[in-house]
Amino acid sequence: MRIGNLQLASNLLLAPMAGYCDLAFRLAVRPLGGLGLACTSLISSRGFIEGFRTSKHLMRTCPKDRPLCVQLHGPDAVVMSDAARLAVELGAAVIDINMGCPAGKVTRGNGGAAWLRRPGDAARMAETVVKSVDVPVTVKVRLGPDDEHIVAPELARRFAEVGVAALTVHGRTTAQRFSGKVHLERIAEAVSAAGEMPTIGNGDVKTPQDAVAMIERTGCAGVMIGRGALRDPWIFRDTDSFLRTGSVPPPPAIAERVALIRRHFDYVASMESEHRTCHMIRQRISWYAKKLGPCKRFKEQVRAVDSVMKFHQYVDEFLAEVD
Repeated sequence: MRIGNLQLASNLLLAPMAGYCDLAFRLAVRPLGGLGLACTSLISSRGFIEGFRTSKHLMRTCPKDRPLCVQLHGPDAVVMSDAARLAVELGAAVIDINMGCPAGKVTRGNGGAAWLRRPGDAARMAETVVKSVDVPVTVKVRLGPDDEHIVAPELARRFAEVGVAALTVHGRTTAQRFSGKVHLERIAEAVSAAGEMPTIGNGDVKTPQDAVAMIERTGCAGVMIGRGALRDPWIFRDTDSFLRTGSVPPPPAIAERVALIRRHFDYVASMESEHRTCHMIRQRISWYAKKLGPCKRFKEQVRAVDSVMKFHQYVDEFLAEVD
């Protein structure tokens, strides 16, 4: 898949999930294979420019974290452009403008999904950012504010006209948030309206078969995967294989899955305090445990872990049980 002048190794993208797609997770997932482009979590353009600690933290990257898409949100085209230029200086290969986040703290400031109510302004803002950087600029949207106001096809046409390199469409409305099913037929309408601009489908992709269904039913050029990657980070490898060959590799052994959990944990520990590292794994173990088979005791231990040493002790004990 190609986005502007950037050739990707596959047409599979890691979604910019707030609170999940940090540098440690991206570094843990990339070596598994099949991932074409990884995105940062959603970053406030104003916070990034003004040096807010949280925004700078979300932008953390390194040479192994390539290619990288930086996703920005905000209500102001000038500030967005300044933030985009800074992100490119720090290693961004793609700038993505978020026009789909339904969170109140984003939309109340007229960012995220609030743009869906102003298609003309949205296109003008995107055009300003496109002209401000020399890397591809993409946009991520939802179908529209609600079922009575589906604007994704109109936005696709407008964005293609102003030079946006690709469009990602999450197949729900703002009103739906994350409930109900995605509307593949409405993603297909946006794909048709986009013309030659690549469109990426997003939403409810949990298996390689889901990705194939997304492509076949919408005509999209690529697929963005979010929560499915939290359950099983090998989904990119498996989906890429399935799209290319029609078959999926054998699933990783439990020991391989545990090794990934440990690697993710160690990456966080190298960047954060012990307290923050333990907090992260307490949050994430329920996602990882979905693929570990019977592991109730291990999961409960990790949910209460309060030191790096104890975490590694629990991992070693679990591995000894499953061998």
